[in-house]
Amino acid sequence: MQHLTILGSTGSIGASTLDVVARHPDKFRITALTANRQVELLFRQCRQFKPRYAVLLDEDAAAQLRSLVREAGLVTEVLSGAAALDQVCVLPEVDTVMAAIVGAAGLQPTLAAARAGKKILLANKETLVMAGNVFMDAVRASGSALMPIDSEHNAIFQALPRGYDGNLASNGVRRILLTASGGPFCDTPLSELHNVTPEQACAHPNWVMGRKISVDSATMMNKGLEVIEAHWLFNASADIIQVVVHPQSVIHSLVEYVDGSVMAQLGNPDMRTPIAYGLAYPERIDSGVAPLDLFKVATMNFFAPDFVRFPCLSLAYQALRSAGTAPAILNAANEVAVEAFLGKQIPFLSIPGVIEAVLDALPVHAVGCLGDVLNADGEARRAAQQQIQRVAG
Repeated sequence: MQHLTILGSTGSIGASTLDVVARHPDKFRITALTANRQVELLFRQCRQFKPRYAVLLDEDAAAQLRSLVREAGLVTEVLSGAAALDQVCVLPEVDTVMAAIVGAAGLQPTLAAARAGKKILLANKETLVMAGNVFMDAVRASGSALMPIDSEHNAIFQALPRGYDGNLASNGVRRILLTASGGPFCDTPLSELHNVTPEQACAHPNWVMGRKISVDSATMMNKGLEVIEAHWLFNASADIIQVVVHPQSVIHSLVEYVDGSVMAQLGNPDMRTPIAYGLAYPERIDSGVAPLDLFKVATMNFFAPDFVRFPCLSLAYQALRSAGTAPAILNAANEVAVEAFLGKQIPFLSIPGVIEAVLDALPVHAVGCLGDVLNADGEARRAAQQQIQRVAG
């Protein structure tokens, strides 16, 4: 029986995790659920899974949940604030932490789980993008088990040799191939992207995701962040991580070996597959995902990414090669720019311009501790806000 804390249980990854857990009550038990301020949904989850703890970042929202929990006669203890996220990650009875909080807010509790030696199902990109060396050092020091949940990195994990020791060359790996759907604007003429609305950018053709990550997919920053993640997860240099646009999203990623073999992981585009694999590894369990019908798929296409159409992808490679605080600066500027776009402050095509301006304006420093990352994050957010004011003004 695995006891789980789910960071971000009301998001799409959290909901998919709970769906898999509900299919296997003999294998998994929920100890803690956390959210930002979605009171009603978190209450419904508490009523179904009866966790020991529920955490809301917002205190007013937590007060509302306490009232609902009390009226329902549940034994769940409701906590609030960022410190409570750390608390439910390091509980002695917790074996596994699903890190599914979107954005920089997920960094600190995920790091706390790593330092506590928990099994971590990593769906939060920013942990590795912002503080890859700090986080991986904590994983190694504590002996924490790390399972990538992004469909692409999970596919790579499945395609690598069992018992992969962290050295691609000694395992005969030549390249890692990250597939990308290309998002909703893969074939849209560039001239038509000037008037893109948030609703259009969030209408992903294959995946059901939150608004922020949907916009990242539309700009392909999502794939750029995954390139940086792959660097840390698989000890891979930027030169051997290649992005392949694959609109059908059936092949989730590939590993190319020196003998010419290419191993791919295929499946329907449903996050329950990598979640189930991460939860049960090295076993496999039913995820609730329909079997892949290759006859229905019929055709699969592959294209090289267009760096003119998707400048965010190029910026991510640039930040990875710059190292130090550059990825944290990239991530923070992107978060602010995407929020501004969703708030209709700036147009879609201004997102990469804001990020590039911030990268050009701020110096890159070495990362020795989490404080270095957080300082760079704060500076980048302030610089991005200033740039947005210039664009909007």
